[in-house]
Amino acid sequence: MIPRSRRQRRAKELIFVGLFLVSIAVALATVVILLGSVVATALPALRPSVVFNFASFSDPNRAGYAAAIVGTLWIVGLTLLFSLPLGIAAGVYLEEYAPRNRFTRLLEASVSNLAGVPSVVFGLIGLAVFVRAFGLGFTVIAASLTLTILVFPYVVITAQEAVRAVPQSIRDGAVALGSTKWQAIRRQVLPAGTPGLLTASILAASRAMGEAAPLIVISSVPMLRFLPDGPNSPFSVLPVQIFAYVSQPAGFQGVAAAGVLILLLLLITFNSVAIVVRNRMQRRRW
Repeated sequence: MIPRSRRQRRAKELIFVGLFLVSIAVALATVVILLGSVVATALPALRPSVVFNFASFSDPNRAGYAAAIVGTLWIVGLTLLFSLPLGIAAGVYLEEYAPRNRFTRLLEASVSNLAGVPSVVFGLIGLAVFVRAFGLGFTVIAASLTLTILVFPYVVITAQEAVRAVPQSIRDGAVALGSTKWQAIRRQVLPAGTPGLLTASILAASRAMGEAAPLIVISSVPMLRFLPDGPNSPFSVLPVQIFAYVSQPAGFQGVAAAGVLILLLLLITFNSVAIVVRNRMQRRRW
């Protein structure tokens, strides 16, 4: 006969598992419904011209996302170029070199708090510092630097976790064989932590690719009629372009939904490549 306390624990466990499965089902159903609604709205506008045409607010059949797609790729690429080295270096310093004192704890708390700051605040900082103080104007480089400070906390936190996950025996073995601390980190710890560092790149790219508020603040151009061709070029990005089409009359709703699918496709493509590389690197770990 099963004791009463064990029956109660089993009943509570079954209730918890049931609630967990129901929550997952509700979440998945919500995603499927939303995605199905977007696809159904976008179907009339899904044609090659929506990718290769420039923005148009007069005729939905001529409207497209060419400048926004190129601008998004420019800005996300430069954001990763700036944020990954800085964030990984900061994460390695905090985890491997910083003394365990009150100042270090304050730094870590500040980085964690930055991750919770509304994105529009970073847009205001970018407008004041990069656009006006540094005189960069409303350009790709100003937008990239703004998004760099936005995604920086996520990269630092993820880099810390990736470095922390490497067993201490790896460091001790490298030092015992004559390596300096930096050599042990560069040749053993960072390669072993590569899967976690790739996770940092996924988080940074995903956050940068989907941001609209800070880029609206620093004047993304929804009616851009040429392709951004460098860091000093004016820019448009997919989230801002989608927002601009949503604000137009009903005929543009399909174009806006098509832009959502393009953004999702870019995001899924990047994440898939990064996840495949991360999984292959993970199989080669210690």
